[in-house]
Amino acid sequence: MTASVTAARPPSDITKRSLPASLIIHALLIAASLLMLYPLLWMVSASVRPETEIFSSTSLIPSSIDFSSYARGWVGLDVSFGRFFWNSLVISVLVVTGNVIACSLTAFAFARLRFAGRNFWFAIMLGTLMIPYHVTLIPQYVLFLDLGWVNTILPLVVPKFLASDAFFIFLMVQFFRGIPRELDEAAMMDGCSAWRIYWKIMLPLSLPVLATAAIFSFIWTWDDFFGPLIYLNDMNTYTIQLGLRTFVDSTSASDWGGLFAMSTLTLVPVFFFFLFFQRLLIEGIATTGMKR
Repeated sequence: MTASVTAARPPSDITKRSLPASLIIHALLIAASLLMLYPLLWMVSASVRPETEIFSSTSLIPSSIDFSSYARGWVGLDVSFGRFFWNSLVISVLVVTGNVIACSLTAFAFARLRFAGRNFWFAIMLGTLMIPYHVTLIPQYVLFLDLGWVNTILPLVVPKFLASDAFFIFLMVQFFRGIPRELDEAAMMDGCSAWRIYWKIMLPLSLPVLATAAIFSFIWTWDDFFGPLIYLNDMNTYTIQLGLRTFVDSTSASDWGGLFAMSTLTLVPVFFFFLFFQRLLIEGIATTGMKR
């Protein structure tokens, strides 16, 4: 009995010794989190401050709360900010749909089908990851200009339906390779075609990686500024990022209150989209490339 009591003491002693270290680590993590969240919290606070107090204080607590910036920012431009929201939502949904469908089909071909030059084309696809976007910008712009697509959402959407994002293809290939091939072989013995294996077996088992691709596609498209800046010229086709830029004018007064108010609103869809798919996102990242 004495031996068992003695053997039971070390874990308790270890716990007591590690408690101060754990408290210090958690305190440092909380402090770092608050430091990173401060700009976001300050932006939210600035959106409800009076215009004259926005840049006069670094405090997160405004002296008075004024929601007029939200109303002014929503309808203060020549085009309602709701129009920008709708344009961004349409483009983001189409991009997510295109990436999920096209990239999953391409990844299924690389991971499961056997065809001539498969390894060569897979290497070429990976090589495109190392090509900077700005290298292909001018040729793409000339192509879309000749097609008459400039000042439309087509240059931002159509390439996504052609599996142009090699990162998502690689991510899905690694995930598909972790699914046992015995499932494919059993389905083929039952008479399933490659398309049916993809639709009935691979996609239902690949929800985590599909959700990961959908989340990143939505966030990157929602936050994209450069692409819409190049291809969209009419204010009625602006996305929210271009709409936010219109609040700042170097030749006249800038509406900083409206800018911070609309910037706060633009974070809401991304926050809820991430919150809804958070579990699948973590699962997809954690299991990609692992044998199961």
